[in-house]
This record gives sequence, C-alpha cells and structure tokens, in this order.
Amino acid sequence: MTPKTAESSKTTLTDLVLPSETNPLNNLFGGELLARMDRAASISARRHSRRIVVTASVNHVAFNRAVPLGSVVTVEAKVSRAFKSSMEIFIDVWIEDRESGERTKANEAIYTFVAVDETGRPVKVPELVPETDLEKERYAAALRRKQLSLVLAGKMEPQDATELKALFE
Repeated sequence: MTPKTAESSKTTLTDLVLPSETNPLNNLFGGELLARMDRAASISARRHSRRIVVTASVNHVAFNRAVPLGSVVTVEAKVSRAFKSSMEIFIDVWIEDRESGERTKANEAIYTFVAVDETGRPVKVPELVPETDLEKERYAAALRRKQLSLVLAGKMEPQDATELKALFE
C-alpha cells in the first residue's frame, strides 16, 4: 500500500449558521457542530483509505468559542495518523468575521475512524507521511493518545505504553 500525505485527506466544509441550528443564546448548537465535524472527518478518512469508514470514537472536543447565528463556519479535517485499520482525524473549526473576512479558530476536535469492508470487518489503511511541522507534531501526539486510550480501556499494560512513559522520563 502506498503511503499518503495528510494534505491528500484534507477536507474543508464551509456553511452558514442558520436560526434553526442555534440555541436560545443564538449560538450554534454543540450537537450541530459535532455532526459537521463528523461529516468532514468521515470524508477525510475516506479520502485517505478509499474505503467505507465508520466513526470509532470522539476522542477530544474543545468548544473554545461560541459560533453565533449568521457566522460563516469552516470545518477543516485531515488525517493526523494512520494505524492498522484506524485513522485519527484532527479537526479545526474557524469562524469568519462578517466585515473583515478574518478567520478565527473557534474549536477543535479529534475523531477516530476505522476503515471497513462491505461486511463491516476492519481493513488495512495506507500509512501517513506527515510533511509540515504541525502535521509532524500531530502525528507524534496521535500515538501517545492511542496508547493512553488503550491503557484506560484495559487493552494495553501501562508498562507497554512506551511513548507515554517517555513523557515522564
């Protein structure tokens, strides 16, 4: 399988926040943003694997800034690391100032997807080759996050989590 770059999985979804998508404070519902992030991450994972993909987990979500009614919101997703059949997708959410057009990072998230065949069985995915400094940083951190998740789920012994241990040595 030929390795791929993060850039080849880049997915950008841009949309307007409408009244039916807001809470009583006239900000985008968190669940609506989660759905938009899931769609972008799904497309990104599919671009990387060229297979059917399913959401395995939402590992991290940071609602750092409200997204007001009428905002132009952009969700950018890229594969940050590929494992055997799973892929970590890092998602950045931006809002655009109505007058200046300046973009501000509002939120971020990390999702995990698994590539499957037509029967739902996991299949191998191509390796990821990070290119930029940010991609390399996210790539390295993805292994630590995976090890932490496996330790917490009881699927890995703490002493085997070498990347996590290296943080404390």
